[in-house]
Amino acid sequence: MPISRRTLLGLAVLAAAGCSGSGDDSFELRLATGLAGGPYRPLGDRLAQELRDGGMRVKVMPTAASVQNLTMMADGLADAGFALADSADDAVRVHRRPVAALARMYMNYAHLVVLKDSAITTVQQLAGKAVSIGVEGSGTAVTAARVLAAAGLTRVPELARLDLDASIEALLGGRVEAFFWSGGVPTPALATRDDVRLVSLEALVPVLRRRFGPVYEDASVPAGTYGGTRSVRTVGTPSYLMCRSSLSADLAYTITGTLFSSRDRLQAPSAPGGRLDERYAIGTGVVPLHPGAARYYRSVYG
Repeated sequence: MPISRRTLLGLAVLAAAGCSGSGDDSFELRLATGLAGGPYRPLGDRLAQELRDGGMRVKVMPTAASVQNLTMMADGLADAGFALADSADDAVRVHRRPVAALARMYMNYAHLVVLKDSAITTVQQLAGKAVSIGVEGSGTAVTAARVLAAAGLTRVPELARLDLDASIEALLGGRVEAFFWSGGVPTPALATRDDVRLVSLEALVPVLRRRFGPVYEDASVPAGTYGGTRSVRTVGTPSYLMCRSSLSADLAYTITGTLFSSRDRLQAPSAPGGRLDERYAIGTGVVPLHPGAARYYRSVYG
């Protein structure tokens, strides 16, 4: 008789509880998500509900996203969470944090946003200007800082660390002249606006790849996404679903399986990988797949 997803989840919880020495009723998966307005918060809420539907207790923890999530997992304060590939690469390769990947999920697009009538057409024109690069602890801030460094600006910008909604408000209020955002396309908070546009970051992709490797990719925001008549070339960075390395293999297997069995309901952003494909999901570069996730992918491939 086939084992139901609810039974499989229950077994995974029991296995995880056995490894930790705690009882079944005390185990609660701690899932670190992201900021309001970004894709990680709603995606995490939906994944948590799918896991709960299978019988798992899940605590969703809103955060500043990538860097904070990785730190929390490494410190044992979260069990799983989302992160941009460049932040995850840094955590593993540079900081040697005990984290692993469950799946490469979808492509994030670096947005450099200015007012529609702004004179800014290149990232080099941000020299000396007020720019929001995203909140401390976010993957947006990591990517934005690297983009600015790669651009070789003649003067240091005046940096603000604002979330997406605050960045939009500051741009419209004239307190910043541009802001960075990393997210799926379209980002809902920007999709309905006709007073902003994107600046191309295409020329910086090869520079970033030379310095940091293949975590950065060529990406294109389709024409009409934010009202523009032409597509905008930019920097793409995948998003990963990550976990602490000490997570039990059975639990990692079950979370990964739930991710794919519920992919149509999760509504990941409309971007490469957004449909969640197993062959796309295993491409996590230097970030190791958790053994439980690897076991799931082997079961899919046969």
